Amino acid sequence: MKLKPEKDVELHDKINSETARIPWVELERHFAQGNVVYVSEELDLIEVAVRISHDDKESIQRWMAEGKVAKVSDEQAQTWAVSNSELWTSVVSPFVLVQPQKNRLH
Repeated sequence: MKLKPEKDVELHDKINSETARIPWVELERHFAQGNVVYVSEELDLIEVAVRISHDDKESIQRWMAEGKVAKVSDEQAQTWAVSNSELWTSVVSPFVLVQPQKNRLH
């Protein structure tokens, strides 16, 4: 029996353990291949990765329509390259999901 995405704790934990901050320069090769997907700071990167893994078309299409999930644009890539940005990154093959780091005070 296939779990619903929101109940798939095992996959959530696996993706969470494989998520890391990576400098944009290390992602440029994937961007050139068209495989880098932007995830808005409004969304939980892990949740988006789980939904993509489960092929949850409804959620993904809604987020795309809202501009919260999209292929990384040339402008975004250039901004991140110039600023030497680090991004939160999660791989859901063949895609590399990226999310700008939230500005938090610790």
